Amino acid sequence: MNQKIGQKPAPQTTGHAWDDDLQEYNNPVPTWWLVAFYISVAAAVIYWFLYPAWPIGGSYTKGFDTITYVNDKGVTKTTHWNTRALLMKETNEAVAAQKPYYTKVASTPFEKITKDPELDSFVVSAGKQLFSDNCAACHQQGGAGKVGFAPNLTDDDWLYGGKFTNIQQTIIGGRHGYMPPFAEVLDDKQVSQLADYVLSLSKIAVDPASAQAGNALFHSETAACYYCHGDNAQGRQEIGSANLTDRIWLWANVPGSNTVADKEAAVKNVIRKGLNKGVMPAWQDRLSADQIKLLTVYVHELGGGK
Repeated sequence: MNQKIGQKPAPQTTGHAWDDDLQEYNNPVPTWWLVAFYISVAAAVIYWFLYPAWPIGGSYTKGFDTITYVNDKGVTKTTHWNTRALLMKETNEAVAAQKPYYTKVASTPFEKITKDPELDSFVVSAGKQLFSDNCAACHQQGGAGKVGFAPNLTDDDWLYGGKFTNIQQTIIGGRHGYMPPFAEVLDDKQVSQLADYVLSLSKIAVDPASAQAGNALFHSETAACYYCHGDNAQGRQEIGSANLTDRIWLWANVPGSNTVADKEAAVKNVIRKGLNKGVMPAWQDRLSADQIKLLTVYVHELGGGK
């Protein structure tokens, strides 16, 4: 019977039948699918020849494709394709792209770098990566620091000075802060008086009589705190002693303490035990002079350096 217009064609079968009326339809896959499949097979075969692919005993097929790069010792090497070599090549390309900017940063005075929009943009981009790779482990991502561990670089408090030259010297030579322990020099009452005086400098309500006694002790030869922190308790940048009047706390976690008693305990702990941490390694043998200069500008801008 002829097919009527608009009527769907009868489905084709393979000719197989079971139980007289159970038949197998003939529905071949679309041509485009077959073409894509064969192309995939061909691409796989080509890949097997070009790149490392098949294990052979304790080794593997190396492929025919190669990569040329310069290693960290300045030696040019050509090797079979692998992800490590690819990373080195891409690193070489990134370094080559950044070199003109580093050269310009190296030859430009600090004060002019931040006034050059193109250089300033490069400092923000490259400096952020340098900081993340080398400084964030201590100073945290973004430079916010951690009380009791590393200074906050985003505020305007600088232990060793916030000028470009100060920051550069800090990065080059590192720093080692130190405060002697007073547990064997002062008794508990004297330690409490000193702690109250220090807290009073930050406008924290403490026992006035105790704070007054702590003031006298601070400026006496018994505790002699003024030797390092100065008569006005504002610290001395040449030795990195903290400013005790700015309400910025590095070693005693006063902001994280809820009660005055807890704040006093935090300060007393520092007075008793002293400090022999505050160690920042020198970076002069780890970073190039150009990288240090760029990082100097980046850190300076993080905290609105002086």
